[in-house]
Amino acid sequence: MNQSVKTKDLMLSGLLLAMGILLPMFFHSVGMMGKIFLPMHIPILIGGFILSPYLAVFLGMITPLVSGGLTGMPVMFPMAVIMAFELGTYGLMVSLAVRKMKLSVIPSLIIAMLSGRVVGGVIVFILVQFFGLKMNPILFIKGAIVTGLPGIGIQLVMIPSIIYGLKGITKGKWIEG
Repeated sequence: MNQSVKTKDLMLSGLLLAMGILLPMFFHSVGMMGKIFLPMHIPILIGGFILSPYLAVFLGMITPLVSGGLTGMPVMFPMAVIMAFELGTYGLMVSLAVRKMKLSVIPSLIIAMLSGRVVGGVIVFILVQFFGLKMNPILFIKGAIVTGLPGIGIQLVMIPSIIYGLKGITKGKWIEG
């Protein structure tokens, strides 16, 4: 029984990883910008609801790196590195908010989005200090929020619908206690 749960979780992780690579490719192919609509964030945030915290953080960290390596989107340095920490934080925080804090979908998403952007800003600060990156951490956070407002809106509407739909289909058995 325990092995089948792990296999299922690994399969879900692989599916979400594939979505995290394919969604941005689709958005770019039809002329929609990833910085505005944030398509890679969607599978990571969904993963936070349906995966353990360990798998959710791993999914968030690996997706931009694999996508950057395979497609060149995002550019590996600095964006894929920054996004690895930002999206890893999204997955972790959603998973913990649902499992440990017992929060509902919208508050979990908001906590994850805010904390992920702050972690992204911290990573920018570290890259500025150690690699001489020409970015301002505060402007990075502000820009991520302002530029990404359409994507944030889409996420706050679409993800709860998907999660509630999944919960109805599976009778809520996919959320670990």
